[in-house]
Amino acid sequence: MKNSLLDALSLLSGLDWLALLVFFGGWAGYASFARRRATTRASVLGSTNHERRLWMRRTTERENRILDGMVTQSMSSSPSFFASTTILIIGGLLAVISAGVERTEELVRDLPFAAHTSALVLEMKLVLLLGIFIYAFFRFTWSIRQYSFGALLVASAPLFDEPWSEAERDAFADRAGGVMALAAEAFNDGLRGYYMAFAVVGWFFSPWVFVAATVGVIWVLFRREFHSEVLALLAR
Repeated sequence: MKNSLLDALSLLSGLDWLALLVFFGGWAGYASFARRRATTRASVLGSTNHERRLWMRRTTERENRILDGMVTQSMSSSPSFFASTTILIIGGLLAVISAGVERTEELVRDLPFAAHTSALVLEMKLVLLLGIFIYAFFRFTWSIRQYSFGALLVASAPLFDEPWSEAERDAFADRAGGVMALAAEAFNDGLRGYYMAFAVVGWFFSPWVFVAATVGVIWVLFRREFHSEVLALLAR
């Protein structure tokens, strides 16, 4: 396995290495940029985190918190669905990789306009996709766990008619709302991995398509996070 990986790396062209650099640099760079920009400019995640904090503050004033439990369960259903779907994708990729070099090459050869490269390089591209979906799976499952932590905080909160000071209510809203925000951020990271996986598909056609797809995906992520119509409504 080690020798095969080294052979595949040696077969990559300069354009392939450039495309990989743009991909990983763009992904990491955008994640860092989005995190910093959200502290000074309105973003979808930042605006919804504000609503999560407000939600937890209102929770302290409700006598019946069944609605809060239902909302928490509903929010955790999305990462649960994607985690299950990701398992199927990982299984399919493992099946393709384990099918062997020759079958992998035949599979990709049937793709229209696909670049003709060695079977080892094709397997490396599949391994990259596999790594992305494994990362997404861990982020989705961590999101599910954090939503369960948030539900635990809601369930353990004092009753609404107990003598809460305003400072105690605000402290609870900060803590519980922060946990919910972390769960949403983990889910957002998993979804971002799905988007970036679409960029990797471009590598099967050519390094230039890979670069163009990476730039296009990052542009879509930026527009949706910082300049979308839903953000305008959330931040109003």
